[in-house]
Amino acid sequence: MNGIPNHVAIIMDGNGRWGKSRGLTRSEGHYAGSQTMEKIIDASAELGIKILTLYAFSTENWKRPKDEVNYLMNLPIKFFNQKLPEFMRRNIKIHISGDVDNLPKGTRDAVVKAMEKTKNNTGLIVNFALNYSSRKEILQAICHVIQDAENNLISLEDMDENAFQKYLYTKNLPDPDIVIRTGGEKRVSNFLLWQSSMSDLYFVDVLFPDFTREMLIKAIHDVNKRRMNCADEWAG
Repeated sequence: MNGIPNHVAIIMDGNGRWGKSRGLTRSEGHYAGSQTMEKIIDASAELGIKILTLYAFSTENWKRPKDEVNYLMNLPIKFFNQKLPEFMRRNIKIHISGDVDNLPKGTRDAVVKAMEKTKNNTGLIVNFALNYSSRKEILQAICHVIQDAENNLISLEDMDENAFQKYLYTKNLPDPDIVIRTGGEKRVSNFLLWQSSMSDLYFVDVLFPDFTREMLIKAIHDVNKRRMNCADEWAG
């Protein structure tokens, strides 16, 4: 397939609604979403996508019912315990964007271990936006810039977009070429606000557990066609 973007970001919306629509719990919907997520990771690796960013848990999600939050915090533990050996075999690198320090200890330990174990892998980068808020990320970056300037580590006169980007969670990653949102909503929900300023946005009505490899390919094809019509193909 031609026209594969370097970096695809996905807002995995609709898991809870998927569960409720089938007479299941929201947590069962999240489990179904985690199975779809595994398939999308596989598809991304097969297609040659270099970076896949997945919006796994926002800071706003802490307001959800306690049982649901606890389930969502346990999912990364189970996921990485099961998938980490496979990721090592397949040369997949795990990156986390978000406030890792304030995750529950078990979740934090699991994601830190996954990052450490895979840090030297050179294949697909799977970047999980976990306990993530783009506004908080930007504010935090500004505070760090001010601190470094006060400590004479940088000069504010030399600060530009490239220099500022190094203070973000995604400092070592290129911006996404395309941001896909499932679930029927048409908003970005505090996701990669800085990084997606020039990204193509693509909205899909299906709930995330029903999102397929073919739908991912269609999204890439449709956006690539749109870019080609504008004489603005991806560099990669």
